[in-house]
Amino acid sequence: MAGDAVLEVVGLDVDIQTPAGVLHPVRDVSFRVARGETLCLVGESGCGKSITSLAIMDLLPRKATRRARKLSFLGEDLGSATRKRINDLRGDRMAMIFQEPMTALNPAYTIGEQLIEHYRHHRHASLADATARAVELLEKVGIASAGQRLAQYPHQLSGGLRQRVMIAMALMCGPELLIADEPSTALDVTIQAQILRLLADLQAELGIAMVLITHDLGVVARIADRVAVMYAGEVVEEGSAADIFASPRHPYTAGLMRCIPVPGRTPPGGKLGTIPGVVPSLVGDLHGCSFRDRCAFARPGCELDIPVHRSDTGQQWRCVLVPEGAVA
Repeated sequence: MAGDAVLEVVGLDVDIQTPAGVLHPVRDVSFRVARGETLCLVGESGCGKSITSLAIMDLLPRKATRRARKLSFLGEDLGSATRKRINDLRGDRMAMIFQEPMTALNPAYTIGEQLIEHYRHHRHASLADATARAVELLEKVGIASAGQRLAQYPHQLSGGLRQRVMIAMALMCGPELLIADEPSTALDVTIQAQILRLLADLQAELGIAMVLITHDLGVVARIADRVAVMYAGEVVEEGSAADIFASPRHPYTAGLMRCIPVPGRTPPGGKLGTIPGVVPSLVGDLHGCSFRDRCAFARPGCELDIPVHRSDTGQQWRCVLVPEGAVA
């Protein structure tokens, strides 16, 4: 599964100028993804997951600025790469599946035109080769009558089929890194399961390093090798999926786990777990633990710099609490 790092992110920050001041949606985010590994970025809406992915792909809005101590793809420094180099990598060796395929696909062009143009741009292939590749990938993602689908427009396809087309487009050039931003959110439950199973099968077959962004812990349990839990723009806990589910160390992660209904233990119609309070504003100067106003374990020191602790299994978390077995 794990090997050399395909993607390394160390100390990633994103700032956005607003009329109220500087917004800090991503703060000191660090993680790595190895070849053949699936890392899930988890957290509630607005915690910075999607902005993190856009920062990696250099797709941030113009008002946003990105800084990182290290942002490396297969050993290449993305932070100092030219615009041309980023354009060459993006869609070729680094690919992204967006949350809503109806807005990601161009409604004015057929499915075939979009797949073929994408492949020819990066591979300089002939029209015949690009068409054959498009049919091959559509079949691989489970679309029947793939040759006929090439002539259809996005509005002629169901949501599940559009998302499969997006997956095929992302895989057209054989990427080594795939970022999937909540790829099943807009779909019904049955189609969600099919899309997630498809992604897992393709990732295992092709050995791709995958970053899957989601707020659904059920998805994480099924597909993740490693998990990075985000809150208020920071990664507050990171580790193997087994460690995170068996022994969450950060109070926010533990709170998320309590919110999952458990079959056989959560009574029908019973109350689901909640985390009291609201996410703090990320505008202006920020300090200390952002979760402290919602945390039952808050104490003096939570408003200061928060240390990162590690367990002997590699699980790490930002908190003043130091459970037994942790290494500061």
